[in-house]
Amino acid sequence: MSAVSALPFFLKPLHAPLDSPVSPGRQRRHTLPASEFRSLNTEDATSVFEIEREAFISVSGECPLHLDEVRHFLTLCPELSLGWFVEGRLVAFIIGSLWDQDRLTNDALTLHKPHGTTVHIHVLAVHRTFRQQGKGSILMWRYLQYLRCLPYVRRAVLMCEDFLVPFYQKSGFKVHGPCEITVGPLTFIEMQCPVRGHAFMRRNSGC
Repeated sequence: MSAVSALPFFLKPLHAPLDSPVSPGRQRRHTLPASEFRSLNTEDATSVFEIEREAFISVSGECPLHLDEVRHFLTLCPELSLGWFVEGRLVAFIIGSLWDQDRLTNDALTLHKPHGTTVHIHVLAVHRTFRQQGKGSILMWRYLQYLRCLPYVRRAVLMCEDFLVPFYQKSGFKVHGPCEITVGPLTFIEMQCPVRGHAFMRRNSGC
């Protein structure tokens, strides 16, 4: 089995249409996949942080993760991240880690609990030139499908500002109540989405 075919269906690269037949004597030019989803690694950290900083600083003045924290989570749990690449360029991403309590606390901002059953989604961000195209919703859908293939994951949780609640509700998240975490003057809503109980989906998704 090839490395690509062994991946869950939602992480397989989406390749561009095949080129037309190559004429004799004409060399085929190598092209990158038009669109690819894969887990991130520490080499992606700078690109991740540049997108995150531009997306959040202008809106709230705070980044969910600083560069050293991005590297921290991509070292500890890269399998809980997902990046969307277009022609080799990162255009959107999600970074998560495991958590082991019912509600988020300040420790959840920096810790990864390897034996936890909850995925804490720290950040979802889209590059400015690719916004208003539905990419955030598509990426979240793919990420949740991926989590449903991990037998130890029971739910996903996140915290967001009030104006983002409708966006996450469309992806299946429900309000869990006010979050006890605050960042300066910012307050947040805690939301959760169950991902357990999807045995049929696992059997029929290549997981």
